[in-house]
Amino acid sequence: MPRRKTPDAAEAPEQDVIPEDVVDLPPPPPAGLWSPDVLGAGFEARTLPLLDDDEGEVGATLVRHRPADDPDAFPGTPSSTTFTVLYLHGWNDYFYHRDVARRWSQLGGAFYALDLRKYGRSLREHQTRGYTESLSTYDEDIHEALKVIRREQGVGTDLVLMGHSTGGLTAALWAHRHPGALRALVLNAPWLELQGSLLLRGVAPLIGRLGRLQPKAVLPTADPGFYQRTLLGWTDDDGPVPEGEEDDPFVLGWEPNPAWRVVGAPIRAGWLSAILEGHARVAGGLDIACPVLVMSSGRSIISPRWSPEMREVDSVLDVDQIRRRALQLGPLVTLVRLDGAIHDVMLSRYAVRRRAHAELARWARTYVLR
Repeated sequence: MPRRKTPDAAEAPEQDVIPEDVVDLPPPPPAGLWSPDVLGAGFEARTLPLLDDDEGEVGATLVRHRPADDPDAFPGTPSSTTFTVLYLHGWNDYFYHRDVARRWSQLGGAFYALDLRKYGRSLREHQTRGYTESLSTYDEDIHEALKVIRREQGVGTDLVLMGHSTGGLTAALWAHRHPGALRALVLNAPWLELQGSLLLRGVAPLIGRLGRLQPKAVLPTADPGFYQRTLLGWTDDDGPVPEGEEDDPFVLGWEPNPAWRVVGAPIRAGWLSAILEGHARVAGGLDIACPVLVMSSGRSIISPRWSPEMREVDSVLDVDQIRRRALQLGPLVTLVRLDGAIHDVMLSRYAVRRRAHAELARWARTYVLR
C-alpha cells in the first residue's frame, strides 16, 4: 500500500500548509433549495441566509443525509425515521463524517449537520475564519436549521443534538438555555475547559481584556498540525498498519478539504474570550435536563513533538478535564472512555470507531429510541 511521505516531526503536514489569503473557496450551495453536496450520493446541502454582521453577508449551511440515495448506506437502514439528529462540528472544521450520518440513519434518525457561519461550506472570502465573539451567536444558525428540519420532519420530532469539541461546548450551552428542546445530547470530546497548566488558565482575564480592546488580534499560539496529521493517513514512520485495516480511511486518510480545514488557523482574542466565557458557564454548573452522552479518548498526549502514539490518543484536549467537567452538565450524564481514540472519536481507527458506534447505539436504544 502506498503511504504518504513522512513530514518532519516538527512540521505540519506539507500538503495542507496553505496561506489563508490564497485559499480558493468552493462555491456555496444555493439558498432555499437542496442541491448535491460535496460528500457525494446521498448527501445534499443548502445555504441558510442569516442576518448580516460587521463583515457583511452571513450564512450557515445545512447538510442532510438521504440514505435511499446513498449506495453505501448501512444495511438495515429503515425507510422511515422516528427522531432527528443535528450535528455541530468543532473549531477549524466542518462536516464530512459520512459514517456518523449513516449510523444515525441506521438507528432510525433523520440526520442533518450544520456548518456554522464562517466555517467550511459557510465560509466566504470577506469573512474572518471561524470568528465569533459569543457562542450564543450560533443560536441563529441552529434555529434557522431547526426551521427547515421541522418543516420536513414535523414540529414534534424528537431532536438529538450532537457536537464535537468546540461544537460540543456550543451544543451544551444551547441545551442549557433551551430546556425541553432536546430528546438527548451527544458530545464527542467536548471542549469544556481550557487545557494546560493552572498558570495558562490564569491568563483568562488578560485574554478577556484584549478581546474587548482588540477582538481580532491574533494570539501567539502554535499549532504543529499533529492532529491534522492523524486525519491525513498513515506515514512511513508510523509503524505497521493495523492488520486488516489497510483500506480504512484512518490509514488512507479522511481527505478533509484543505480550504475548509487548515493548519495553523489563527486564534483571535475575541473568539478565545467567547470560549473562556463558555468554559466559565460550564464550571458554574449547567442544568441540562435531557440525557447526555459524553465520549472521549482514554488518554491525552499534548506535546510539541510528534509521536506515533498520537494516532491513538487525544492530542488536542485533556480528556481528564473533559470527564471532570462533564459531571457538571446535568443530572443524567453517561461517560464513555474509548482507549485508542483520537480527538474526534468518530475518526479513530476502525476498531475504535466500531466500539464507539456500538456504545452510541446501546445508549440511543435506552434514551432516544421509542
